[in-house]
Order: sequence, then C-alpha cells, then structure tokens
Amino acid sequence: MASKHRHIPVGAVLICGLALAPAQGPPPKVSIEPRPRPASEAAAERRSNIRVDSTLVLVNVTVVDPLNRFVTGLEREHFRLFEEKIEQSLTHFASEDAPLSVGLVFDASGSMGNKLQKSRQAAAQFFRTANPEDEFFLVQFNDRPELVTKFTTHTEEIQNRLTFTQSKGRTALLDGVYLALHEMKKAHNPRKAILILSDGGDNSSRYTESEIKSLVREADVQIYAIGIFEPVSARGRTAEELSGPSLLTEIAEQTGGRHFPVENINELPDVAAKIGIELRNQYMLGYTPKNQEKDGKYRRVQVKLVQPRGLPPLRAFSRTGYYAPSK
Repeated sequence: MASKHRHIPVGAVLICGLALAPAQGPPPKVSIEPRPRPASEAAAERRSNIRVDSTLVLVNVTVVDPLNRFVTGLEREHFRLFEEKIEQSLTHFASEDAPLSVGLVFDASGSMGNKLQKSRQAAAQFFRTANPEDEFFLVQFNDRPELVTKFTTHTEEIQNRLTFTQSKGRTALLDGVYLALHEMKKAHNPRKAILILSDGGDNSSRYTESEIKSLVREADVQIYAIGIFEPVSARGRTAEELSGPSLLTEIAEQTGGRHFPVENINELPDVAAKIGIELRNQYMLGYTPKNQEKDGKYRRVQVKLVQPRGLPPLRAFSRTGYYAPSK
C-alpha cells in the first residue's frame, strides 16, 4: 500500500513512452514529477475549486497515472469538459500554483490513542508543502467539535496545539466537517481545501450524513480525507468504524478531493505530504456555460482526458458539479 501513496521517480516510464510514440512527431512534454511552485501572487485571483459568477465556471482538476503519480505539463487540448452531458468550450486554462486556505479537521476521539503521534507527524508533513501565503485553521473533534486555532499563516501555532491533544470520548466527525465549512467562509484565498484525519465513522454528531453531504455539494471547498482503519479482518470494529471508509470517500470525491485509506499508521506522514503536493499540482479549467439560466439548480460537470501519445492511461479527478446562480 505504501507504493500507492509515495512520489516515485518515473524516468523509466517517460523513456518507455517516447519509445512507443508514433514517428510523426514528438509526444507532448508531459511530466509526472511535481513542478516548482511559482511565486506569482496574481495567480491567486484566478483559482478556486469550482467558482461561479454570471459568465464563468472554474474547475480544479488533478491528473494521475496508473501508479497514482501526478501528471503535469498537459495542455488545454488534453481536456474536454461537459455540463449535463453537453460539451463546453474551454475559455480558461492554467496550471500554476496559488495560495490556499486550508482547514485541518483532526480526530481526537478515544480510539485515536495509539495513532495520535503519527497523526501529528502527518500534519507536520502536510504543512511542509505550504506556501508562505497559505493560511490554516484547526478543528478538533471527539464528543463535539472545537475550533482550536482560527485562520493563521503560522503553521507552528497549529502544531503546538496538536502537541497537547489527548484522545478521549466519542466521534463527532460530521459536526467537525460542519464547523470547518462554517469557518471556511472567513477564508482570504479563493482556493479552499479541508483535510480530515480520522480513524472511523461517526457516533456522536448532531448533523446527519445527508445534511453534511448537501452542505459539501454547495460549498466551494475541496475535501481530502485520510482514513486510519484497522484491517477488515481485525476484531472489535464497530458498525460506525466499518462505515467510515465509505463515508469519507463520498464526502471527498464529490468535491474533487480524494480519500486515502491507511491501515499502517507509519504511512500517515507520506500520505499527508502526497495530499499537500497534489493541491500544488492541479489544472484550472474555465468555461462560460451554454446554459445561462439562473435557476439555482445543481448541474453535473464531467472532465474527460484526451489521452496523450506515449503515456499510460491517465485519470482525472474533479468536482462532480455546482449550483447555478439564482435570480
């Protein structure tokens, strides 16, 4: 499982791709390595997970190869975008990094006891991928959620608070996500993300699963989750813990984020770093919807890739839809 979540050099993959490419021209200059982060602050004004005004929809897209490595260097012609199965014309394309507003939702329930230290290390690795302009907040939850640290650009403040975290009580995961979505309304950056670190399902929330899923669909926030789960064969797993993987997957994937299940806690730091790097290696697609009705309805969006020559099959991850403006 560790190999799925690490960044792996792929010179051999690219050389193989060149050898297989047709002779009529070179393949596109595509990289599966993380690119350097540009310092442009102007890029911040052009980024969000999916953002809508009267004329433009913006969608973040992550592209990976079969070994789950990021693919950078693709061009506009490698993407096709559909709204309600009708192809749209791309008017905006970018692949630069930009400042992020990130909320860390950290499980401090009783079952996290022997997983806390590696979870703290995972948070530290995630923060190491940050830009100076990024801002972060910390929500912890057990029986109920608590906003421990408001938005700050100083990640050491959050890490200091995590040092004193103790595991106790039940698991109010859904309430923790709700509090994070509420706090995210104060974000200063157009690109917003939430990272959930938890070891199970929910057994203490006031908000229901359907309520949170509805809020997540409306929010302009990408959600990533690291689920720390014992193997299915392990004894003593509760019904809530058994439902944890599917709950985190459903919450994350509809936002264009992803859920990374982990059984070996030693993998946590690597997985967290991978998520941080993924947020830095996304494409931004923009289009003016052919349907200009301001009906407030949910519209499904699908991104399809035009497979580059000489590369293995690629996959794209993006948000599944957005709510149109209302009159």
